Amino acid sequence: MNYTILVTGPPYGTQNSSTAFLFCQSLLKTKHILHSVFFYCDGVLNANNMTTPAIDEFNLINAWQGLNKKHQVKLYVCNSAALRRGVIEDEKLFNMNVKKGNLALSFQLSGLIELAKSIKICDRIIQF
Repeated sequence: MNYTILVTGPPYGTQNSSTAFLFCQSLLKTKHILHSVFFYCDGVLNANNMTTPAIDEFNLINAWQGLNKKHQVKLYVCNSAALRRGVIEDEKLFNMNVKKGNLALSFQLSGLIELAKSIKICDRIIQF
């Protein structure tokens, strides 16, 4: 089966993101196809490169990046939700007084149209 995962919870403070990550790992281990992960609402905070967990905590942002590198899973971040929460990429800075963006590597800003395309080609969408 072909899956799209929708993450709406922040990386820390709730179980949404960590459960989504573990579910993605399970999908890949069982030979399902994970087309993409779409981060929306507070889920866009998973793409914030400035997030620094305690040394003894699981680094979820690094884990998402590893999923992208190892399995080429697309990590889409809703542009509007990201801007509302202060997650921006370097190329968007010309209109703001910020020197460097904080969008983590491997994540890409996109619109809801990308989510719609993913839903169209997948068998299942699961929201966390």
